[in-house]
Amino acid sequence: MSPQNRAAYLVDKHAKPLQVGDASYTPPGPGDVVIRNHAVAINPVDVGKQLAGDAMLPWIKYPFVLGNDVSGTVVEVGKAEDGASASYLKPGDRVVGLAVGTTKEFNKSSNSAFQQYTVLRSTLVAKIPDGLPFVNACVLPLGLSTAACGLFMKDYLALQHPVARELQNTNPPRAIVIWGGSTSVGINAIQLAKAAGYEVFTTASPKNFDYVRTLGASHVFDYHDPATVGRLIEALKNKTCVGALAIGKGSLEACITIVSSVPGRRFVSQATIPLDPPQGALGLITTVIGYIWWNISIAVKARLKGVTTKFIWGSDIMLNEVGKMIFNEFLPEALANNSFVAKPDPEVVGDGLESIQTGLDAYKKGVSAKKIVISLQDTANQ
Repeated sequence: MSPQNRAAYLVDKHAKPLQVGDASYTPPGPGDVVIRNHAVAINPVDVGKQLAGDAMLPWIKYPFVLGNDVSGTVVEVGKAEDGASASYLKPGDRVVGLAVGTTKEFNKSSNSAFQQYTVLRSTLVAKIPDGLPFVNACVLPLGLSTAACGLFMKDYLALQHPVARELQNTNPPRAIVIWGGSTSVGINAIQLAKAAGYEVFTTASPKNFDYVRTLGASHVFDYHDPATVGRLIEALKNKTCVGALAIGKGSLEACITIVSSVPGRRFVSQATIPLDPPQGALGLITTVIGYIWWNISIAVKARLKGVTTKFIWGSDIMLNEVGKMIFNEFLPEALANNSFVAKPDPEVVGDGLESIQTGLDAYKKGVSAKKIVISLQDTANQ
């Protein structure tokens, strides 16, 4: 007999609050696992979809279940398939995973996070240590996968892969710029780049300088300071820079200037689109026009400076070897030996599926070096 599932649905564009109701339980297909969810985290795309409606993820049909970040316990494992690693997981394993139900490739509520049982691709699932709480683990997936895409995929920076142990590198490390180091993506990118053997130059607010240094950043600059771009260029003039990862408003413009002015590769992985949620029909038109103009100006600036930029889709790691490398091979060992930590810290705003809307609302108010999390422990014990 299949378990009884429940989910928090977006029932129509702009619908608020999410509606909690019964959901079908979907068994795992080849290369899949099903997990019982114990905690989920909120990401900008979840908030943006509810606010922007069909202007974001237009392929989604309502009612639909959102959510990418989830942690829990494995309840069922599908048959293995080529390129998958389902056999390394078994029922009862404590795991964290990236749910990809909102992607155009899947577009299925069964593969999204905001419910009691989620179908996950086994290549996007990592075992977690017994001492790591579910609410801490669930902050990782989308931030981690976005950082990994921008750093390691062949169409992006294509850096050497991280290892879950201390590197013995006798050559001077090459440098990377990570603009926005205290963001969810930046926190993961710093740790991954450090584990791959690179010297990390990053930006943050002064209050987070020590924080990002503990994660592996060698040099930290204030992103509010207008002189930071020039100071980064000066600091990198005798280094070999492998490119940049741009996170946050104004980051792409800054990174284009930096990588075009120092020795090394002129490539920027772009993690952010500088859009505020549109308010009403007129607001949507204004936002679209502003975005088109920004895109044109960025393309002109990049071309004039000889810089290539490419926007990151964090879920793209499910389509290549990077997903398996990060979730199956690197992360379990790195979490177990504390060479990689689950950050940012969770800000738990409630327990149960009904609290997911509370989490979406809390995200809109803003957080710094934290991630909004909802525990599902009470429902997990039912």
